[in-house]
Amino acid sequence: MAGRDKRRRAAPLEGDEQQLRRRLEEAALLLRRIKGLVRWIVEEVAAGRSPSIVLHRYRNYCSSADSASPSPCACSYDIPVGTDVLSLLHKDYHTSRLNVLLRVLFVVQQLLQQNKHCSKRDIYYMYPSIFVEVAVVDRAINDICILFKCSRHNLNVVPVVKGLVMGWIRFMEGEKKVYCITSVNAAFSIPVDIEAIKDVVSVAHYILVVEKETVFQRLANDKFCERNRCIVITGRGYPDIPTRRHVLLFIKFLLHISQPLSQFYILFPS
Repeated sequence: MAGRDKRRRAAPLEGDEQQLRRRLEEAALLLRRIKGLVRWIVEEVAAGRSPSIVLHRYRNYCSSADSASPSPCACSYDIPVGTDVLSLLHKDYHTSRLNVLLRVLFVVQQLLQQNKHCSKRDIYYMYPSIFVEVAVVDRAINDICILFKCSRHNLNVVPVVKGLVMGWIRFMEGEKKVYCITSVNAAFSIPVDIEAIKDVVSVAHYILVVEKETVFQRLANDKFCERNRCIVITGRGYPDIPTRRHVLLFIKFLLHISQPLSQFYILFPS
């Protein structure tokens, strides 16, 4: 009976094309700035000079995000609390820090050119002997964000996604098919790149967000989605940014295609 219901496909939302174009333009601009910086450093070294980069220090920069905001980053452009001068030829701590920054910048350049995404842990495992620990990569990413006045999302560096989704929805993540609707009680990982989501199809009547993975698993075991035309999402505790952004995306799609408006519920322990 459920399979006979007409599936609702979301038409392209107004502004999506403009958002994609703006994102491509931002990536192209960032690539030009990265290439310009690297070219300047090479020219300075070739001329026998010691290139120096001045980085402002902030109390909080690109380290957290407002849980109510769909933005992937909470970068701060407030008054800096100090500055660091990184020099390549001076044999001190800043030399190593600049070396790490350039290594990470090279990875970021490849990600932008290939339109790929990875986590800071993925970057760490590319050069573990140089980076030593993930925290070193994290600081380099922060330095790059400050240097270019951008967010980690602009660098295509994303957090490791821990969110799960199940229910009456299917979509494409780039060329990858995510067909929750063919097995509504099975858990699927939340995709990393929200901009790659397309061709969303759903017959869900509402979205249910649960805080705990144990509750999510109980609903799956009880075949909750099989008996209720819904989408269930969990952040497995405190939700990460990709999970929050996908909740907003799915709500946006359901509101766009549903008459009357779909409903949205949050279930958390008291």
